[in-house]
Amino acid sequence: MSRQSKSKPKKAVRVPANIVWFEIPGDNVARAKSFYSKLFGWKISKFPMERPYWHIDTGGADASPDGGMMERNGPQHTVTNYISVASVEKSAQTVQKLGGKIMMPKTPVPGMGYFVICQDTEKNMFALWEMSKSAK
Repeated sequence: MSRQSKSKPKKAVRVPANIVWFEIPGDNVARAKSFYSKLFGWKISKFPMERPYWHIDTGGADASPDGGMMERNGPQHTVTNYISVASVEKSAQTVQKLGGKIMMPKTPVPGMGYFVICQDTEKNMFALWEMSKSAK
């Protein structure tokens, strides 16, 4: 008698929807850098990008999110939290199905991943983040 093993279908690995990055816009970045570094002891340093951008080292454990700082793009530009997802494309579709909006489509951060900037039903901005070292 032969035994046939039936393999169970693999469940999709669920990525915890953790905040993995944040961005703080500033009207006066020097003033904002001074404020946050004095308040929390954060180390804020220039980040090599085409546009002016600073990395915020929060000094926490590896699981603690770091962040970025940039010049404010307009009065509607507020703090943005980046939330980890398995697929920015699938999650962006869900955002729209639930009544949210896509404010910036899938954008690569070379060698790191992809993000999509969204607006929820209450007009709060947030970002979806997908890790991908092959992002170009």
